[in-house]
Amino acid sequence: MCDRAMSGHARGRRAALPRLLGLAGGLALAMGAPWAAAEGPATLAGIPKPGAMETCPVCGMLVSKYPAWVATVVYKDGHAHHFDGAKDFFKYLQDLPKYAPGHRREDIRAMAVTDFYGLQRIDATKAWFVIGSDVLGPMGHELVPLASREDAEDFLKDHKGRRILRFADVTPELPGKLDRGRFE
Repeated sequence: MCDRAMSGHARGRRAALPRLLGLAGGLALAMGAPWAAAEGPATLAGIPKPGAMETCPVCGMLVSKYPAWVATVVYKDGHAHHFDGAKDFFKYLQDLPKYAPGHRREDIRAMAVTDFYGLQRIDATKAWFVIGSDVLGPMGHELVPLASREDAEDFLKDHKGRRILRFADVTPELPGKLDRGRFE
């Protein structure tokens, strides 16, 4: 075991154990990104939790069944849409007319994903995402969100991940490729 065995990082890994066992279920702003919010990254103040019966607007699954994987988009008017993983969150952002008719990217106030190790909500635009790992989310292969580059590198190594991405690196095609088990 590494020298950090008793660090907060190691404790965070133990906190994530329920997810690994299946008990929990899971802008670095780019001007060219099709889902970039007009005002850039926002604070996580006021990010609501999903209600018991809220469903993912992309797949229809109950989001509250997978608290370790929750992702959220909050609009300026205060309403929110919740997702059962980062993959569906990105699908939503890439096709608002399909998943949220009448909603606009420029009306998004904040976006959050759940950090794999700490199980805390983090700014999606600042998260690091690992793909191609041996950890599956509620909808199969996932973009696993992590709070730091160091955590992402550890996760990549520990869970046989293929690549580390930033928010702006997620192409419109990637979520569909993950659905098919493709990680390039």
